[in-house]
Amino acid sequence: MLSFRFVCILSSQLIYILCSTEFYNIWCYDINGEDFLGYTPLVWASHNGHEEVVKLLLEWEEVNSDKPDGGGRTPLSYSAGGGHEGVVKLLLEREEVNPDRPNVHGRTPLSHAANGGSEGVVKLLLERKEVNPDRADNDGQTPISYSAWGGSEGVVKLLLEREEVNPDRPNVHGRTPLSHAANGGSEGVVKLLLEREGQSRRAG
Repeated sequence: MLSFRFVCILSSQLIYILCSTEFYNIWCYDINGEDFLGYTPLVWASHNGHEEVVKLLLEWEEVNSDKPDGGGRTPLSYSAGGGHEGVVKLLLEREEVNPDRPNVHGRTPLSHAANGGSEGVVKLLLERKEVNPDRADNDGQTPISYSAWGGSEGVVKLLLEREEVNPDRPNVHGRTPLSHAANGGSEGVVKLLLEREGQSRRAG
């Protein structure tokens, strides 16, 4: 009998495997199978930061490491949002993974990482030339808007180091990063943004 292997993880699917000259009906699992949320096994492992499980799944050539769920979020998006640096590193090593892929709301992995205040993940993403550090989502919110909103001084500093980032860019409701930081009482972030404004005025 010919040897074969298969993965049993989530979402059952009846398949047929040819062994020698006979067909055998067996219950197996599709490594890219989705559950009722549209999550694949890799999405779940990435979402929860299970680095060793992600490694195991990525060993399979059949795995789609950039497959989005129903809302357009990919494994990288979830791991970035959760601040799981190890998982983010693993996924960024895959050529097929788009580090700047937006979901249906226009939010990118950087947007989610900035919102979560994950400095390490933000650094990793900013190292990739494909990533636009000032990309706005469907509501006009940029990564610095989210980091200012959350009071993440470290992330705000990282983003302000990028010339292409507009620290005064309003969203669709007219709210700027400074507006979000002031509303949240984030004194450190307010200082950083005002310093940037002062530098811009002096330069002008």
